[in-house]
Amino acid sequence: MTIAEIKSTFDAEISKCVRLAELQELKVKYLGKSGALTALLKSIRDLPAEERPTFGAQVNELRKQMEERFASKTDELKKEEMQRRLTEEKVDISLTSCPSRGALHPVTLIENQICELMVAMGFEVLSGPEIETDYYNFQALNIPYDHPARDMQDTFYITDSILLRTQTSAMQARIMEKRKPPLKIVCPGKVFRSDSDASHSPVFHQIEGLVVDKNITLCDLKGTLEYIASHLFGEQTKVRFRPSYFPFTEPSVEVDLTCSNCGGKGCALCKETGWIELLGAGMVNPVVLENCGIDSDKYTGFAFGIGVERAAMIKYGIPDIRLFYENDQRFLKQFGK
Repeated sequence: MTIAEIKSTFDAEISKCVRLAELQELKVKYLGKSGALTALLKSIRDLPAEERPTFGAQVNELRKQMEERFASKTDELKKEEMQRRLTEEKVDISLTSCPSRGALHPVTLIENQICELMVAMGFEVLSGPEIETDYYNFQALNIPYDHPARDMQDTFYITDSILLRTQTSAMQARIMEKRKPPLKIVCPGKVFRSDSDASHSPVFHQIEGLVVDKNITLCDLKGTLEYIASHLFGEQTKVRFRPSYFPFTEPSVEVDLTCSNCGGKGCALCKETGWIELLGAGMVNPVVLENCGIDSDKYTGFAFGIGVERAAMIKYGIPDIRLFYENDQRFLKQFGK
């Protein structure tokens, strides 16, 4: 192609470009390493020596004109592209409909309700570290290194002496070391255990309650739990104790509630027993009191730990703990209205 033919073809093609991508392809076609203008420059060597300067100057002038046209066309197309996007992507701020409102997670709802009930009874809400020492998580709670109770909890260890806490009971020792009775505290927070199925999660929430004072009895514990149960699950809810074992309480009990679904008559949810297990509790073991510098002959106390997800599953009839963490909007929208 001659210089005139290239210029004519170029003018026609650049006028038809409507997208930046098309313009870039055209630039490669004419000014690229294998482009038409580059081919002209390479053909100079085939011309007579006296014609080369004039021909080279004409080719360079055409290159300059093309580069100016490309720059001008690029600016033009960018402005058109911006205007197109402003037109197509504009937001009508005059719309009156409101976006869907967020709400508290069901686990947060239950945790807040329980803490509010505890505060109404004079408890102080405290929080502690989620990364805990072996001493506070186990040893201070009467669970030494060789204690078989360690097998009851599958623990996430960071080092031999540092771990992710398996229970908010670790706050018992921390508080009793720093303060002297009377104590009346509640400690909500995350705990971690290497366990996962329909009723267990490697991360879950627990609320630890602790009372230490003179003349505290098991009846005080039962009265406290009855108050929580009646306000959380309904006035008709009854509480019963079953003997159990925890190294940091003595005596220890498992706490059952009358089934919220059948009212204690027996159904599939409670496996026809009329009762559903909620939590573990008991009188603070004298060994734990002594470990924390409290005279066990002078003071007694009770402690309990409520699994928040467990309470939410009972209250709302949720069959699988994993539903709390799947972020399914269809599930979450049922709560916090």
